[in-house]
Amino acid sequence: MLRGSGVQWDLRRHQPYSGYDTYEFDVPVGSTGDAYDRYRVRIEEMRQSTRIAKQAIERIRELGESGEYRLRDFKYVLPPKEEVKTSMEALIHHFKIVAHGFFPPVGEAYQAIEAPKGELGFYFISDGTPRPWRMKVRSPSFVNLQCLPAMVEGRLVADVIAAIGSIDIVLGEVDR
Repeated sequence: MLRGSGVQWDLRRHQPYSGYDTYEFDVPVGSTGDAYDRYRVRIEEMRQSTRIAKQAIERIRELGESGEYRLRDFKYVLPPKEEVKTSMEALIHHFKIVAHGFFPPVGEAYQAIEAPKGELGFYFISDGTPRPWRMKVRSPSFVNLQCLPAMVEGRLVADVIAAIGSIDIVLGEVDR
């Protein structure tokens, strides 16, 4: 929604995470902020996502069968299935994660990612147990829908349908 209105904001570029700062991609931006601009930006976003995916696949191929692209800290991720079958330590880590989860430190954290419809954020407060004390999801559809009244003020009913379609909301995210 923001880029369709001419604002060049992309979390992968401005607050890099997961190595996005090492990939080459463009941030598409609209100029007029209408439904057609949002559509054109969405199409170009898909092209740029394909560009990123090709670079990621090439990096994984370069690593070969070594598996160096996987996290090896089995206190947080499940060990490979082959290791679970042959290693007692891997089996123990697998069981502990599945049965008990992992114990994050006490505190709070917010992390957002660039999702297809906008910023998708997760806010957690941990009391040190495997279950969060508080959790909040910031869904992009809920936030994007807030601009609908300003977009359709003084317009025709047919314009409302086009505006909702260009926002591309998911009602499951909006129903709070």
